[in-house]
Amino acid sequence: MLISFVIPCYRSVDTLPHVVQDIQDMVASRDGYEAEIVLVNDCSPDDTFQCIQRLTEEHDNVIGIDIAKNRGQQNAMMAGFHYTSGELIIGCDDDGQTPVETVFEMIDHLNEGDYDVVCARYKDRGNRSLFRRLGTWADRKMVKVFLEKPDEFNTAIYFVARRFVIEEIMQYDNPYPYWTGLLLRTTHNVGNVETVQKDRIAGTSNYNFRKLFGLWINGITSCSIKPLRFASMIGALLALAGFVIIIILVIMKIASGFSMGWTSLIATNILVGGMIMLMLGLIGEYIGRIYLSLNKEPQYVIRRVIDRKNRGDDEQKD
Repeated sequence: MLISFVIPCYRSVDTLPHVVQDIQDMVASRDGYEAEIVLVNDCSPDDTFQCIQRLTEEHDNVIGIDIAKNRGQQNAMMAGFHYTSGELIIGCDDDGQTPVETVFEMIDHLNEGDYDVVCARYKDRGNRSLFRRLGTWADRKMVKVFLEKPDEFNTAIYFVARRFVIEEIMQYDNPYPYWTGLLLRTTHNVGNVETVQKDRIAGTSNYNFRKLFGLWINGITSCSIKPLRFASMIGALLALAGFVIIIILVIMKIASGFSMGWTSLIATNILVGGMIMLMLGLIGEYIGRIYLSLNKEPQYVIRRVIDRKNRGDDEQKD
């Protein structure tokens, strides 16, 4: 059986050789399996693609993809999916934190439970900053509330999926893919294997607050309209509260001559105005995504593909 690994790469010169070798050693440990490793350079500013080129020369089962513009991990993974040919597709990180030695445990669980996808459930995520732990917690809450993820399973970038799932996900061609949302709209037949996330081999995380916030917004708006419904609910509640306050003020004016002061009026206007701008911004986010999709904003643009085993060394755009 051929299994395909898809690894988005960014600033991973020091880690990729270790990751690829770990995968090669792990697959060689069980008879009847062959590996295909798709490395997607997400326009990294360092020598990551040169490292990928060396790996394609050393291993004939490594495919190198170079993206012309940095589009983020989710888009890079979508690009990699299109160059897989395995019966099972496996998502993996480029920093050495993914415990690839558990891949066959996940494959066995996939087959025994007749699951469509099996994702890692990290019981220990190693040494991570408070900021990253809070980010993970917020992401889980967002997925549960806005994407209606069932409590019985967990989703992760480290996964094993059957080919039909990935082929369905590849039908999504808009510029803002979100793996968890695309998975949840394809299947709920998802299993989990508990594992421990390893420490990074080198370097630090490429995710800062801006990137994490963008990822959350992408997840909320790409696969759910719940934020718009929440905006409608908040608007209705504010209108109701305003109606009640007006009645109370009228009664107080008649009874005691009370009138609201300048400070109270300004505070109320700021509150209501802020809520209105927030809701308009949310609606604008959806409209902006519609506009970009109608103008065929590319999900990714490929500069070059290196597949020495099957296609030779190609110059290609997509």
